[in-house]
Amino acid sequence: MRFAAPLAAAAASVLFGSALFVFLGLEPLAVLRTFFLSPFRDLYSIGELSLKVAPLALCAVGLAVGFRANVWNIGAEGQLVLGAMAGGGFALAFPDAQGAWLLPAMFVAGALGGMAWAALPAFLKVRFNTNEILTTLMLTYVAGLLLSYMVYGPWRAESGYGWPESEPLQAAARLPRLLDGTRLNPGILLALAVAGAGWLFVARSFIAYRMEVGGMAAGAARYAGFGRGGMVWVGLLAGGACAGLAGVVEVAGTIGKLRETISPGYGFAAIIVAFLGRLHPGGILLASLLMGIFYVGGEAAKVSLGLPTAIIGVFQGMLLFFLLMSDLAVSWRLRWRARRDPVAGA
Repeated sequence: MRFAAPLAAAAASVLFGSALFVFLGLEPLAVLRTFFLSPFRDLYSIGELSLKVAPLALCAVGLAVGFRANVWNIGAEGQLVLGAMAGGGFALAFPDAQGAWLLPAMFVAGALGGMAWAALPAFLKVRFNTNEILTTLMLTYVAGLLLSYMVYGPWRAESGYGWPESEPLQAAARLPRLLDGTRLNPGILLALAVAGAGWLFVARSFIAYRMEVGGMAAGAARYAGFGRGGMVWVGLLAGGACAGLAGVVEVAGTIGKLRETISPGYGFAAIIVAFLGRLHPGGILLASLLMGIFYVGGEAAKVSLGLPTAIIGVFQGMLLFFLLMSDLAVSWRLRWRARRDPVAGA
């Protein structure tokens, strides 16, 4: 039932979404057809779907490592931004570089940038027992402000007509397109590789076993000698590294430059993806596909049916809400108890 809960949550989201469309005076079947079939109508649409799946899967796999140990990294969005700044900034620092080494170096810089941003709440948690939910979330907004400062200031392009964005990255710093006529790039292959590495880590490493034990029973983990501090560092740094890679995929693949907005909220949506995929890399890939369909289908519905962009967030919120309800129903048994009359009882 625990693995069936995501399917129930998805079905409930579609059902209540259809009711919402009726309330808005729209034909539910037409809207659902646009949402769920338009991402597969041609190769270009499938390529666009892959552009959404890659950053979602990368962020969610990293988050799941920490979530298994009850290390709640809510700041993948900020870590994605820092990874994009580190990788894109590295390319801007070498504008004339044309060697094959540039892209790998950008990904290394992006992973280190995300890890550095995640290391701040990890240190605060281990040293001062600060709540990592608050620190990772607040640092997300600091990252956004830092990016705004850079693209309005030092990185602002002279040829950008005043727009807050950097110069376009050189060809050697861009991910190649895998299919003509689409924007499909190797970012999806990187997401699959990271998911495979995540599965090996979860299924075969002793560190992952220690973290899972710590997540299930902290007292038992302490009794076995499994230190909590190491779990915090591994969980947060893994999330930061994967989010940083997602940031480089966006800058080097989809956008091609640094600008004020790098992500439409992939880091936050990845939290839903991680839980929808049951914190397992294979499930996360499927959940990323579903969330990517929401993104691409929502954009298609906006163009063809005039729906607001916020409808994507509505579906994400409903999906999380029904998933939590399904987990509650699986984990707990609800009982109706008659209220006792205190006077009659006396």
